[in-house]
Amino acid sequence: MSARQIAVAAVQLRAHDRAAFTERWPEIRARIAAAAEDRAGLVIVPEGTIPAYVIGEEPVNPQLLASALHDLIQISARTSAVIVIGGGRFAGERFFNSGLVVTERGVIGSADKCFLWHFDERWYARGSTLEPVDTPLGRLGVFVCADGRIPTIASTLVDRGAEILVMPTAWVTSGRDPAALENIQADLMIAVRARENGVPVVAANKSGTEARSVLYCGKSTIAAADGTIVARGSQEGEEIVRASVAIGPALVRRDAVPPAVTRGAQPAPLPPRARIAIAALHDPTLEPMARYSDAGLTLDPHVDASALSHEVAIVEDEAMVDPRALVAPRLGGVRLVVWHASLRSDWTLAFARTRAAELRCYVVAIDAPGRRAFAVDPDGVVLCGTSGDFALAQFAFDGARTESWLVAPRTDVRAALEAVEALR
Repeated sequence: MSARQIAVAAVQLRAHDRAAFTERWPEIRARIAAAAEDRAGLVIVPEGTIPAYVIGEEPVNPQLLASALHDLIQISARTSAVIVIGGGRFAGERFFNSGLVVTERGVIGSADKCFLWHFDERWYARGSTLEPVDTPLGRLGVFVCADGRIPTIASTLVDRGAEILVMPTAWVTSGRDPAALENIQADLMIAVRARENGVPVVAANKSGTEARSVLYCGKSTIAAADGTIVARGSQEGEEIVRASVAIGPALVRRDAVPPAVTRGAQPAPLPPRARIAIAALHDPTLEPMARYSDAGLTLDPHVDASALSHEVAIVEDEAMVDPRALVAPRLGGVRLVVWHASLRSDWTLAFARTRAAELRCYVVAIDAPGRRAFAVDPDGVVLCGTSGDFALAQFAFDGARTESWLVAPRTDVRAALEAVEALR
């Protein structure tokens, strides 16, 4: 099937508390209708819109959810739009945080959040399936918010036929700098998810504050299949982010088996703490400076796997850009990845930071086009890098940080990676 253009809209909403849902719903419904009436074939609405993200202590009334969904079915019947909205979903006695797919025929599919974030599990059951949803527009790969941090969730949906990735989200931020609200998914990972899978990605987020304690960063995003950001919302306020994207078969063709990863041959583990030097060029005259800097290991383009610990992996571009390739090695004990990169330098930076953060490991990228080497920590933060005459940089490796898989309370990346491997 050839690619076809569709108009998409991400409805960025101002956050509301659960108690305010009934009052806010007419306004939210009107915004969704406006997006659909403006010829958007696919409309995405944030996570936890119905009735909210922070549920609290009182049980949710199923009739409240049903009434709101009935309104959306009517909008779809009037406009032919496919609407994906974040909301609660009852399945027997279990309550899920879901992306609900609505057409004129009703709720035709859903995706339950698998990687529950922090206090999600106080209210929601964990999702246990990964299947695209067939719609009149094509096959949607729907996943919810933190699911986007697990690389194999999106890739599994695409490998099972998804033509576009759709994310109702509630990207939170610490508010460290109110003028520039940060979230690693919004700022970095969303483009990587599109590029590595070769399909467009649409994410609708909230802005403002919920329950006086959860702050959202806005930045609802539409990315094309090559990873280009074609539309992005502001960090504040309500707006409809619109664009046209091509959906169809993924641009990326993946083999059934991920690309090979070379591991170090030495049985000894990496030291718990070490100083590591990095260089973009192989230059023996730098060795004395590495010693003077107390570096126990120097990584450059000539690094030899036979001399490295089995906790080090060496990869080329094919493995680094495949979202599956490093998962098994990381679960098997790899703590440090050395990447011989030949991508455009901005993509090298994006992939290095994404892989380090999502797999909770260190990444050293030897960027051949940029003539630069840089190191990234398990939070996705660049620690150091060479430039110009600064030919030898150093960073402190801390093995304990690679053993910490929690990215928020009760939010275990290792457990999520293992769960998705089982689903795959």
